[in-house]
Amino acid sequence: MAALAGRRCLPWVWLRRRPGQGHGRHYRAALCTELKRPLAIEEVAPRPVQPHEVRVDVHFCGVNFADILACRGQYQEMAHLPFTPGMEFSGTVLETGTDVSTVKEGDRVIGVTGLNAMAEECITDQKSLWQVPEKVSLQEAAVLPVSYGTAILALDHRACTQPGETVLVTAAAGATGLAVIDVATNVLQAKVIAAAGSDEKCKLAMKRGAQYSVNYSQGSLKDAVKNLVGSGGVNVAIDMVGGDAFLEALRSLAWEGRIVVLGFAGGNIASIPSNLLLLKNICAMGLYWGRYKQQNFTVFSKSLSSALQYCQQGRIKPHVGATFKLEEVNDAFLHVIQRKSTGKVLLSLK
Repeated sequence: MAALAGRRCLPWVWLRRRPGQGHGRHYRAALCTELKRPLAIEEVAPRPVQPHEVRVDVHFCGVNFADILACRGQYQEMAHLPFTPGMEFSGTVLETGTDVSTVKEGDRVIGVTGLNAMAEECITDQKSLWQVPEKVSLQEAAVLPVSYGTAILALDHRACTQPGETVLVTAAAGATGLAVIDVATNVLQAKVIAAAGSDEKCKLAMKRGAQYSVNYSQGSLKDAVKNLVGSGGVNVAIDMVGGDAFLEALRSLAWEGRIVVLGFAGGNIASIPSNLLLLKNICAMGLYWGRYKQQNFTVFSKSLSSALQYCQQGRIKPHVGATFKLEEVNDAFLHVIQRKSTGKVLLSLK
């Protein structure tokens, strides 16, 4: 999950659609033509695929807060205008380059791109695609890359979560929060305390497998966790909120506990009181999942392969909170900005 910064909303005007030029195989795409302005839906002319590339007919595309940050110019990787946002998708292969050997026309796939997935077609390198097993729907598959890829690496690769350990997760009703609950409970056999900002979100987290829930809008997260597990604390904390929520999660850790930072949805980045790390021998670490694609592709790829395998086996159950059409992309962004979303928000291209 990308690091989040700031909470200014995009100005709101009606979505506009510009007529495309020419005919043939033009396809629709959401375009950011100006930062901090609504996206436009335009007809785009396709380009040829390179030898190592694959053209995919996109069925579903995930909507992530990182997409919104990119359209504000606040994401850590700046894009050149105009650009199409969207970093994860599912669909079927339309065309392959001459050097492609991993997939073929008609294969069902999920893909991870830096940008360009919020469109009816997407071209990406063959290394950025994973085949979807037969028992997994394309809608389910579209939930997996960012949310479950992040959850698996945070819990398993970074925190080394063990069976029977207790995991505290903030922003628990969001897409990644629910994925953390799902993986921790159903794959790693850990116990989960879900922390969220409303009773409704806490109920959803409990329904999705958390053993306990805490509404941190009603008081101290640290005190609530202590009431649930005692002074011993939790073994692992996964934080996506930052600020005070991060500090309270840090203070809730047990001896040799581990906290993994996934983002700053609250808008504030806390300073770590390093004496706490020393006194309880605890560890604070970060996870920028997308960076693994460049730095350690084996680990990155394994997180997606594992997510697909767990879904095929029925061990995890991806949760779709809301689905919007491509022409409703600005409504989808607003849904996320206003914190109305629970679970994954998807664009449906079909």
